[in-house]
Amino acid sequence: MSVMEPAQKPHDRLAYALADDMAAVNHMIRARMASEHAPRIPEVTAHLIEAGGKRLRPMLVLAAARLLGYAGPFHVHLAATVEFIHTATLLHDDVVDESARRRGRPTANLLWDNKSSVLVGDYLFARAFQLMVEPGNLRVLDILANASATIAEGEVLQLTAAQDLATTEAIYLQVVRGKTAALFSAATESGAEIAGGTPAQVKALFDYGDALGIAFQIVDDLLDYGGSAVVIGKNTGDDFRERKLTLPVIKAVAKASPEERAFWVRVIEKGQQSDGDLEHALALMTKHGAMEDARADALDWAAIAQTALKALPDHPLRDMLSDLAAYVVERIN
Repeated sequence: MSVMEPAQKPHDRLAYALADDMAAVNHMIRARMASEHAPRIPEVTAHLIEAGGKRLRPMLVLAAARLLGYAGPFHVHLAATVEFIHTATLLHDDVVDESARRRGRPTANLLWDNKSSVLVGDYLFARAFQLMVEPGNLRVLDILANASATIAEGEVLQLTAAQDLATTEAIYLQVVRGKTAALFSAATESGAEIAGGTPAQVKALFDYGDALGIAFQIVDDLLDYGGSAVVIGKNTGDDFRERKLTLPVIKAVAKASPEERAFWVRVIEKGQQSDGDLEHALALMTKHGAMEDARADALDWAAIAQTALKALPDHPLRDMLSDLAAYVVERIN
Protein backbone atom coordinates (compact mmCIF):
# COMPACT_ATOMS: atom_id res chain seq x y z
CA MET A 1 0.00 0.00 0.00
CA SER A 2 1.64 3.24 -1.07
CA VAL A 3 1.55 6.56 0.77
CA MET A 4 -0.10 8.17 -2.25
CA GLU A 5 -2.92 5.64 -2.28
CA PRO A 6 -3.92 4.88 1.32
CA ALA A 7 -6.67 2.39 0.48
CA GLN A 8 -9.76 1.74 -1.58
CA LYS A 9 -12.06 -0.09 0.81
CA PRO A 10 -13.55 1.81 3.78
CA HIS A 11 -12.06 -0.50 6.43
CA ASP A 12 -8.65 -0.09 4.76
CA ARG A 13 -9.02 3.71 4.80
CA LEU A 14 -10.00 3.49 8.46
CA ALA A 15 -6.95 1.32 9.18
CA TYR A 16 -4.75 3.84 7.36
CA ALA A 17 -6.17 6.79 9.31
CA LEU A 18 -5.75 4.93 12.63
CA ALA A 19 -2.43 3.25 11.79
CA ASP A 20 -0.46 4.63 14.76
CA ASP A 21 -3.20 3.76 17.23
CA MET A 22 -3.61 0.29 15.72
CA ALA A 23 0.15 -0.30 16.00
CA ALA A 24 -0.15 0.47 19.73
CA VAL A 25 -3.16 -1.87 20.01
CA ASN A 26 -1.31 -4.69 18.26
CA HIS A 27 1.70 -4.18 20.54
CA MET A 28 -0.56 -4.33 23.60
CA ILE A 29 -2.34 -7.45 22.32
CA ARG A 30 0.96 -9.28 21.82
CA ALA A 31 2.24 -8.21 25.23
CA ARG A 32 -0.94 -9.19 27.08
CA MET A 33 -1.51 -12.52 25.36
CA ALA A 34 1.88 -13.72 26.59
CA SER A 35 2.00 -16.31 29.35
CA GLU A 36 5.06 -17.07 31.43
CA HIS A 37 3.86 -20.50 32.50
CA ALA A 38 1.67 -21.82 29.67
CA PRO A 39 3.26 -21.43 26.21
CA ARG A 40 0.20 -22.95 24.55
CA ILE A 41 -1.75 -19.76 25.35
CA PRO A 42 0.23 -17.48 22.99
CA GLU A 43 0.46 -20.30 20.43
CA VAL A 44 -3.32 -20.72 20.19
CA THR A 45 -4.03 -16.99 20.48
CA ALA A 46 -1.46 -16.05 17.85
CA HIS A 47 -2.92 -18.60 15.42
CA LEU A 48 -6.21 -16.72 15.45
CA ILE A 49 -5.10 -13.14 16.08
CA GLU A 50 -2.37 -13.27 13.43
CA ALA A 51 -4.69 -14.87 10.86
CA GLY A 52 -5.36 -11.61 9.08
CA GLY A 53 -8.69 -10.54 10.57
CA LYS A 54 -9.69 -6.98 9.77
CA ARG A 55 -9.54 -5.84 13.43
CA LEU A 56 -12.81 -4.04 12.76
CA ARG A 57 -14.01 -3.98 16.37
CA PRO A 58 -10.88 -2.41 17.87
CA MET A 59 -10.84 0.12 15.01
CA LEU A 60 -14.40 1.11 15.95
CA VAL A 61 -13.23 1.90 19.50
CA LEU A 62 -10.36 4.03 18.21
CA ALA A 63 -12.47 5.80 15.59
CA ALA A 64 -15.23 6.67 18.10
CA ALA A 65 -12.69 8.07 20.57
CA ARG A 66 -10.74 10.05 17.97
CA LEU A 67 -13.91 11.34 16.33
CA LEU A 68 -14.82 12.99 19.64
CA GLY A 69 -11.33 14.45 20.11
CA TYR A 70 -9.85 11.99 22.60
CA ALA A 71 -6.11 12.49 23.13
CA GLY A 72 -5.42 10.14 26.04
CA PRO A 73 -3.91 6.64 26.05
CA PHE A 74 -6.80 4.48 27.22
CA HIS A 75 -8.66 3.99 23.93
CA VAL A 76 -5.79 1.58 23.12
CA HIS A 77 -6.62 -0.51 26.22
CA LEU A 78 -10.28 -0.61 25.26
CA ALA A 79 -9.53 -1.56 21.66
CA ALA A 80 -7.32 -4.44 22.86
CA THR A 81 -10.05 -5.45 25.32
CA VAL A 82 -12.63 -5.67 22.54
CA GLU A 83 -10.29 -7.77 20.36
CA PHE A 84 -9.62 -10.15 23.26
CA ILE A 85 -13.35 -10.57 23.93
CA HIS A 86 -13.94 -11.18 20.23
CA THR A 87 -11.11 -13.72 19.96
CA ALA A 88 -12.29 -15.55 23.09
CA THR A 89 -15.80 -15.88 21.67
CA LEU A 90 -14.40 -17.19 18.36
CA LEU A 91 -12.38 -19.87 20.15
CA HIS A 92 -15.47 -20.96 22.09
CA ASP A 93 -17.75 -20.73 19.01
CA ASP A 94 -15.55 -23.03 16.97
CA VAL A 95 -15.79 -25.67 19.69
CA VAL A 96 -19.57 -25.29 19.98
CA ASP A 97 -20.05 -25.36 16.19
CA GLU A 98 -17.39 -28.06 15.63
CA SER A 99 -15.98 -25.79 12.92
CA ALA A 100 -12.97 -26.76 10.83
CA ARG A 101 -12.15 -23.36 9.26
CA ARG A 102 -11.87 -19.80 10.57
CA ARG A 103 -10.55 -16.87 8.52
CA GLY A 104 -9.57 -19.34 5.81
CA ARG A 105 -7.38 -21.44 8.10
CA PRO A 106 -7.89 -24.59 10.20
CA THR A 107 -9.50 -23.72 13.55
CA ALA A 108 -7.56 -23.86 16.81
CA ASN A 109 -9.69 -26.75 18.09
CA LEU A 110 -8.74 -28.73 14.97
CA LEU A 111 -5.00 -27.96 15.29
CA TRP A 112 -4.84 -28.44 19.05
CA ASP A 113 -8.00 -29.69 20.78
CA ASN A 114 -11.28 -28.51 22.27
CA LYS A 115 -9.82 -28.28 25.77
CA SER A 116 -7.10 -25.87 24.62
CA SER A 117 -9.59 -23.69 22.73
CA VAL A 118 -11.98 -23.41 25.68
CA LEU A 119 -9.30 -22.75 28.28
CA VAL A 120 -7.37 -20.23 26.15
CA GLY A 121 -10.69 -18.50 25.45
CA ASP A 122 -11.23 -18.30 29.22
CA TYR A 123 -7.75 -16.83 29.63
CA LEU A 124 -8.46 -14.14 27.01
CA PHE A 125 -11.72 -13.20 28.74
CA ALA A 126 -9.78 -12.79 31.99
CA ARG A 127 -7.15 -10.68 30.20
CA ALA A 128 -9.93 -8.56 28.72
CA PHE A 129 -11.29 -7.80 32.18
CA GLN A 130 -7.82 -6.87 33.44
CA LEU A 131 -7.45 -4.46 30.53
CA MET A 132 -10.86 -2.84 30.85
CA VAL A 133 -10.23 -2.04 34.52
CA GLU A 134 -7.04 -0.07 33.78
CA PRO A 135 -8.66 3.14 32.44
CA GLY A 136 -10.40 3.50 35.83
CA ASN A 137 -13.72 4.40 34.21
CA LEU A 138 -16.68 2.63 35.80
CA ARG A 139 -19.09 3.47 32.98
CA VAL A 140 -16.73 1.94 30.39
CA LEU A 141 -16.33 -1.12 32.59
CA ASP A 142 -20.12 -1.39 32.79
CA ILE A 143 -20.48 -1.18 28.98
CA LEU A 144 -17.90 -3.88 28.26
CA ALA A 145 -18.93 -6.20 31.11
CA ASN A 146 -22.57 -5.99 29.97
CA ALA A 147 -21.52 -6.72 26.39
CA SER A 148 -19.63 -9.84 27.52
CA ALA A 149 -22.75 -11.14 29.28
CA THR A 150 -24.99 -10.24 26.33
CA ILE A 151 -22.73 -12.10 23.87
CA ALA A 152 -22.87 -15.28 25.97
CA GLU A 153 -26.65 -14.89 26.32
CA GLY A 154 -27.01 -14.51 22.54
CA GLU A 155 -24.99 -17.65 21.92
CA VAL A 156 -27.13 -19.67 24.34
CA LEU A 157 -30.32 -18.31 22.77
CA GLN A 158 -29.00 -19.37 19.37
CA LEU A 159 -28.54 -22.92 20.66
CA THR A 160 -32.27 -23.21 21.37
CA ALA A 161 -33.48 -21.16 18.38
CA ALA A 162 -31.11 -22.31 15.63
CA GLN A 163 -32.86 -25.57 14.71
CA ASP A 164 -36.44 -24.63 15.59
CA LEU A 165 -38.57 -23.70 12.57
CA ALA A 166 -40.82 -21.67 14.90
CA THR A 167 -37.96 -19.16 15.27
CA THR A 168 -39.19 -15.75 14.08
CA GLU A 169 -37.32 -12.81 12.63
CA ALA A 170 -37.72 -11.08 16.02
CA ILE A 171 -35.92 -13.94 17.79
CA TYR A 172 -33.26 -13.96 15.07
CA LEU A 173 -32.71 -10.25 15.66
CA GLN A 174 -32.39 -10.87 19.40
CA VAL A 175 -29.74 -13.54 18.73
CA VAL A 176 -27.84 -11.23 16.36
CA ARG A 177 -28.01 -8.32 18.78
CA GLY A 178 -26.46 -10.62 21.35
CA LYS A 179 -23.81 -12.59 19.55
CA THR A 180 -22.63 -9.94 17.06
CA ALA A 181 -24.04 -6.43 17.45
CA ALA A 182 -23.38 -6.25 21.22
CA LEU A 183 -19.62 -6.07 20.71
CA PHE A 184 -19.89 -3.58 17.82
CA SER A 185 -22.04 -1.24 19.91
CA ALA A 186 -19.87 -1.74 23.01
CA ALA A 187 -16.83 -0.82 20.91
CA THR A 188 -18.29 2.45 19.63
CA GLU A 189 -20.04 3.32 22.90
CA SER A 190 -16.95 2.72 25.07
CA GLY A 191 -14.82 4.77 22.66
CA ALA A 192 -17.30 7.64 22.93
CA GLU A 193 -17.47 7.31 26.71
CA ILE A 194 -13.69 7.35 27.25
CA ALA A 195 -13.56 10.49 25.08
CA GLY A 196 -16.04 12.23 27.37
CA GLY A 197 -18.75 12.48 24.72
CA THR A 198 -22.11 14.05 25.54
CA PRO A 199 -25.00 11.65 26.27
CA ALA A 200 -26.36 12.35 22.75
CA GLN A 201 -22.98 11.58 21.16
CA VAL A 202 -22.53 8.39 23.18
CA LYS A 203 -26.04 7.23 22.20
CA ALA A 204 -25.42 8.08 18.53
CA LEU A 205 -22.27 5.96 18.50
CA PHE A 206 -24.04 3.13 20.35
CA ASP A 207 -26.85 3.23 17.77
CA TYR A 208 -24.31 3.23 14.94
CA GLY A 209 -22.48 0.20 16.32
CA ASP A 210 -25.72 -1.68 16.99
CA ALA A 211 -27.09 -1.15 13.46
CA LEU A 212 -23.70 -1.83 11.84
CA GLY A 213 -23.39 -5.11 13.76
CA ILE A 214 -26.86 -6.26 12.68
CA ALA A 215 -26.17 -5.39 9.02
CA PHE A 216 -22.79 -7.16 9.28
CA GLN A 217 -24.34 -10.40 10.59
CA ILE A 218 -27.18 -10.46 8.05
CA VAL A 219 -24.60 -10.09 5.29
CA ASP A 220 -22.49 -12.87 6.83
CA ASP A 221 -25.54 -15.12 6.82
CA LEU A 222 -26.21 -14.26 3.17
CA LEU A 223 -22.60 -14.86 2.16
CA ASP A 224 -22.82 -18.35 3.63
CA TYR A 225 -25.22 -19.17 0.81
CA GLY A 226 -23.47 -17.28 -1.94
CA GLY A 227 -20.02 -16.01 -0.96
CA SER A 228 -16.63 -17.46 -1.80
CA ALA A 229 -14.63 -19.24 0.90
CA VAL A 230 -11.97 -16.53 0.46
CA VAL A 231 -14.46 -13.77 1.34
CA ILE A 232 -16.16 -15.47 4.28
CA GLY A 233 -13.18 -17.40 5.70
CA LYS A 234 -15.16 -20.63 5.97
CA ASN A 235 -16.80 -23.08 3.61
CA THR A 236 -19.92 -21.96 1.76
CA GLY A 237 -22.96 -23.73 3.18
CA ASP A 238 -21.49 -24.25 6.66
CA ASP A 239 -24.55 -22.64 8.29
CA PHE A 240 -26.81 -25.04 6.37
CA ARG A 241 -24.74 -28.07 7.36
CA GLU A 242 -24.73 -26.86 10.99
CA ARG A 243 -28.55 -26.46 10.71
CA LYS A 244 -28.48 -22.78 11.66
CA LEU A 245 -31.76 -21.00 11.09
CA THR A 246 -30.43 -17.75 9.68
CA LEU A 247 -32.47 -14.90 8.17
CA PRO A 248 -32.67 -16.14 4.54
CA VAL A 249 -33.93 -19.53 5.77
CA ILE A 250 -36.42 -17.95 8.20
CA LYS A 251 -37.84 -15.87 5.33
CA ALA A 252 -38.08 -18.91 3.03
CA VAL A 253 -39.73 -21.02 5.73
CA ALA A 254 -42.32 -18.27 6.34
CA LYS A 255 -43.46 -18.57 2.70
CA ALA A 256 -43.07 -22.34 2.36
CA SER A 257 -45.73 -24.66 0.99
CA PRO A 258 -46.49 -27.78 3.08
CA GLU A 259 -44.14 -29.80 0.85
CA GLU A 260 -41.37 -27.19 1.19
CA ARG A 261 -41.88 -27.02 4.94
CA ALA A 262 -41.42 -30.79 5.15
CA PHE A 263 -38.05 -30.33 3.43
CA TRP A 264 -36.99 -27.69 5.98
CA VAL A 265 -38.15 -29.90 8.87
CA ARG A 266 -36.03 -32.76 7.51
CA VAL A 267 -32.81 -30.81 6.87
CA ILE A 268 -32.90 -28.25 9.72
CA GLU A 269 -34.93 -29.72 12.59
CA LYS A 270 -34.10 -33.40 12.04
CA GLY A 271 -30.67 -32.85 10.46
CA GLN A 272 -31.24 -35.51 7.80
CA GLN A 273 -29.24 -33.98 4.97
CA SER A 274 -28.16 -35.62 1.74
CA ASP A 275 -26.50 -34.65 -1.56
CA GLY A 276 -28.35 -31.91 -3.38
CA ASP A 277 -30.13 -30.55 -0.29
CA LEU A 278 -28.04 -27.38 -0.13
CA GLU A 279 -28.81 -26.67 -3.79
CA HIS A 280 -32.52 -27.29 -3.17
CA ALA A 281 -32.45 -24.96 -0.17
CA LEU A 282 -30.86 -22.26 -2.34
CA ALA A 283 -33.53 -22.80 -5.01
CA LEU A 284 -36.32 -22.38 -2.43
CA MET A 285 -34.74 -19.20 -1.04
CA THR A 286 -34.42 -17.83 -4.56
CA LYS A 287 -38.01 -18.80 -5.41
CA HIS A 288 -39.40 -16.87 -2.43
CA GLY A 289 -37.05 -13.89 -2.78
CA ALA A 290 -35.60 -14.65 0.66
CA MET A 291 -32.05 -13.61 -0.26
CA GLU A 292 -33.19 -10.30 -1.76
CA ASP A 293 -35.47 -9.57 1.21
CA ALA A 294 -32.63 -10.27 3.66
CA ARG A 295 -30.32 -8.02 1.62
CA ALA A 296 -32.96 -5.26 1.79
CA ASP A 297 -33.03 -5.66 5.59
CA ALA A 298 -29.24 -5.34 5.70
CA LEU A 299 -29.43 -2.17 3.59
CA ASP A 300 -32.04 -0.75 5.99
CA TRP A 301 -29.79 -1.40 8.98
CA ALA A 302 -26.82 0.17 7.18
CA ALA A 303 -28.95 3.25 6.55
CA ILE A 304 -29.91 3.38 10.26
CA ALA A 305 -26.20 3.29 11.13
CA GLN A 306 -25.46 6.14 8.71
CA THR A 307 -28.35 8.23 10.07
CA ALA A 308 -27.07 7.83 13.66
CA LEU A 309 -23.76 9.44 12.64
CA LYS A 310 -25.49 12.69 11.70
CA ALA A 311 -25.61 13.63 15.40
CA LEU A 312 -21.80 13.68 15.52
CA PRO A 313 -19.25 16.39 14.66
CA ASP A 314 -18.17 16.80 11.05
CA HIS A 315 -14.94 14.78 10.81
CA PRO A 316 -13.13 12.60 8.23
CA LEU A 317 -13.56 9.60 10.56
CA ARG A 318 -17.33 10.16 10.60
CA ASP A 319 -17.33 9.93 6.80
CA MET A 320 -15.25 6.75 6.92
CA LEU A 321 -17.65 5.16 9.41
CA SER A 322 -20.56 6.08 7.13
CA ASP A 323 -18.78 4.56 4.13
CA LEU A 324 -18.05 1.45 6.20
CA ALA A 325 -21.76 0.92 6.86
CA ALA A 326 -22.47 1.04 3.13
CA TYR A 327 -19.53 -1.23 2.31
CA VAL A 328 -20.61 -3.92 4.78
CA VAL A 329 -23.69 -4.54 2.61
CA GLU A 330 -21.86 -4.10 -0.68
CA ARG A 331 -19.90 -7.27 0.18
CA ILE A 332 -22.90 -9.28 -1.05
CA ASN A 333 -22.63 -8.00 -4.62
